[in-house]
Amino acid sequence: MITLHHLENSRSQRIAWALESLGLEYEIKRYKRDSSSAAPESLKKVHALGKAPVLDDDGIVIAESGAILEYLCDRYDDEKRLRPVSAEDMLSYRYWMHFSEGSLMPLLVMTLIFSKVPKQPMPFFVRPIAKGLCGKIQENFVNPRLQPMIELVEDTLSQQTWLAGERMTTADIQMSFPVQALARAVEVDKFPNIQRFLNQVEDNEFYIKAKERVGAFGPLAS
Repeated sequence: MITLHHLENSRSQRIAWALESLGLEYEIKRYKRDSSSAAPESLKKVHALGKAPVLDDDGIVIAESGAILEYLCDRYDDEKRLRPVSAEDMLSYRYWMHFSEGSLMPLLVMTLIFSKVPKQPMPFFVRPIAKGLCGKIQENFVNPRLQPMIELVEDTLSQQTWLAGERMTTADIQMSFPVQALARAVEVDKFPNIQRFLNQVEDNEFYIKAKERVGAFGPLAS
């Protein structure tokens, strides 16, 4: 039996979507965040880093969402329901699978952190300094690197239905989390193809099933 160790509002939502898409039976072990939004200590009993998602497939334990998605495709997707057919699309597929966490998410996590730091408890005279410093880092370091990535996603989706071609693949599942996080950080209505992508994700029948099974989805870093 497959067990998904699921932390609320985390990257593990992507694994539930893939499991539903592949028609696999699975159990969910749920974990709640603590008052600081961190994962509970009990997750460290499953994996040393105490992060989610973690997948247990009859004793085979895999962490990291990208690695889990690739494992599920390698083991259970003989019909290529979630993988490209052509070699060209496969190159795009591999790119977006790694771009998601390797390039886009770090900048979005920084954006989240810099938006939260000025709201933390601190002496009143320090708050303007913290706010100004975070704003400058966001403006001068994060935004100039984030904007070209947004434009790349928008341009890619202007040429095809999904990120790795005309069929939805695991690359879209992997990218759904940072794109949803992006929608909270920027005005995505300025990027019609990204907005279309988000609509396609949320209208997907297996995404809906996963959401019903897992509960509320949300792009919070675990």
